[in-house]
Amino acid sequence: MNRLTGKTALVTGGGQGVGQGIALALCAEGARVAVAGRTLAPLEATCGQIRARGGEALAVLCDVTHAQDIERCVAQVVEAFGGLDILINNAQIVPLGRLLDVSDEAFQQGMDSGPLATLRLMRASYPYLQGGGVVVNLASSAAVRWDASGYGAYAAAKEAIRCLSRAAACEWGPEGIRVNVIAPHALSPGLEGWMQANPEQAQAFVQGIPLRRVGDCEADIGHTVAWLVSDEAAYLTGATLPLDGGQAFWG
Repeated sequence: MNRLTGKTALVTGGGQGVGQGIALALCAEGARVAVAGRTLAPLEATCGQIRARGGEALAVLCDVTHAQDIERCVAQVVEAFGGLDILINNAQIVPLGRLLDVSDEAFQQGMDSGPLATLRLMRASYPYLQGGGVVVNLASSAAVRWDASGYGAYAAAKEAIRCLSRAAACEWGPEGIRVNVIAPHALSPGLEGWMQANPEQAQAFVQGIPLRRVGDCEADIGHTVAWLVSDEAAYLTGATLPLDGGQAFWG
């Protein structure tokens, strides 16, 4: 299908995992895709896959914790592709640990790379998104875990992103900008490594998913995002979609 032909998308953290899966799915629907991150090699690898499928791709070096990098990144995408229609805020430094153990530095990194970067990227992209642009931000079911021990700092960053997303949806809706959130479970390299290192915990984790499997980064997460940013979802904004196989109950 070509639901996104003529559209330009920017995906942060697009060098691997969920970001890469989303980038590939957007490409499959005809979008031009820019992937941003701190390391060039994985970004170029993603671009290589996109080009091998016949798509247009751009790798942009960007540390989302730096305001100047964000401004430069958006400007570079607009210059290369002539505009920006879709923004995917996926990059995130993950501050894990119990509250007495998480350092101020780790907590600040989570906030700087998560809600602050999301806000900055949305504001930098806003002029180009007016009249039909779409933003998808990433949250986490860590915020609704039955036992939040060890996840408080991470969940706080992700819930802040949800609050900003809802506000953006309300404030920018009259200008034709939609803003939604996904909370995915996906077999990223990080999760795959954790599952291999902790097989018993991993088994319990999968058993807690009604569909009994972890989502695929492209087939399950990316394809849903491609639908979410298409005109087929034109009346959906301000929502959180839990792409977790039914594990979490958001209420």
